[in-house]
Amino acid sequence: AVGPKLFQYVLKVLVQSVQLLYTLLRIEQPSYILLQNPPGLPSIAVAWVAGLFWGSKLIIDWHNYGYTIMSLSHGRNHPLVLVAKWYEKLFGRLSDYNLCVTDAMKKDLWVNFKIKAVTLYDKPASYFKETPLDLQHNLYMKLAKDYEPFKPRAVNPSAEGSAFTERDGKSGNVVKTRGRPALLISSTSWTEDEDFSVLLRALEDYERFIKEGAKLPALVCVITGKGPLKDYYNGLIQKLHFKHIQICTPWLEAEDYPLLLGSADLGVCLHQSSSGLDLPMKVVDMFGCCLPVCAIHFECLHELVKHNENGLIFRDSKELAEQLKMLFLEFPNLEGKLHSFRENLRVSRQLRWDESWDQIVLPLLGNK
Repeated sequence: AVGPKLFQYVLKVLVQSVQLLYTLLRIEQPSYILLQNPPGLPSIAVAWVAGLFWGSKLIIDWHNYGYTIMSLSHGRNHPLVLVAKWYEKLFGRLSDYNLCVTDAMKKDLWVNFKIKAVTLYDKPASYFKETPLDLQHNLYMKLAKDYEPFKPRAVNPSAEGSAFTERDGKSGNVVKTRGRPALLISSTSWTEDEDFSVLLRALEDYERFIKEGAKLPALVCVITGKGPLKDYYNGLIQKLHFKHIQICTPWLEAEDYPLLLGSADLGVCLHQSSSGLDLPMKVVDMFGCCLPVCAIHFECLHELVKHNENGLIFRDSKELAEQLKMLFLEFPNLEGKLHSFRENLRVSRQLRWDESWDQIVLPLLGNK
């Protein structure tokens, strides 16, 4: 089946090349063409040709390598993967400037591709921030219409309630519900580079800890996003019969996603970089919301997640389960690690996207 598939792929690349070049040659003459890679096949070559035509400088923003993502489904030695690697190396060198997302990638680009790059860490947009209690309540009430885990555990006739918050009917004040569950959030594109069975196994252990008498809260685990493996994992979730954990896989409106991150108690990240050189954007956004994170280990994760400072790094489901137990013990007290991680994130006030761009990229472009 390799023959027809290869032919389809080549045809697709040729069609995309023509469409992209046609589009790029019809725009106003640009001083710079800024291209994110991946996807770089065929866009790096097409952008380079357009740059020659316009006399524009080409800037490649390296977020990962396309060939390593292809190798997840085809294997490292597949002819397509080898061609993609050769292509990225050849055309990557033709750029005028290069940005990349980690110091590890900067080093790798130089050692393997002889490409000089400047590290521009991904930063959260300004709307990723802690969500005020009032807005949290409105969001929970909205989600409760469609998703069972957000509905109140007990109905209070004098207050409007969700699983996490109550608004007093007279004063209009919002308070967090006594004995509320903890809100755990993870977001995913449901692809091969994230193994969600790690989280599901950790949740099975967490349920067992409660049955054995540990003083832990009930959990609402929200996994957002859509992608090819969502139905597969939803099938696994259906087979789990938890008493103290509810799992919910909603598709959120764009403006609700930062609000939910800013309302959650803990983020979990299962992203394992295909190259070991890029960082998960979802963790960047979680940190923008001062949300502590448990993240699965890979090579350069330490450039973002500082273990025991703004979150924890785990290697398998057992370690994640122990971390959940430690972080949620006696929840929602303000004495534990979870609170100190949040405080550290508040104090560390990160640069936002526009500030980072002004400091790192503008000098490259001669402040134009």
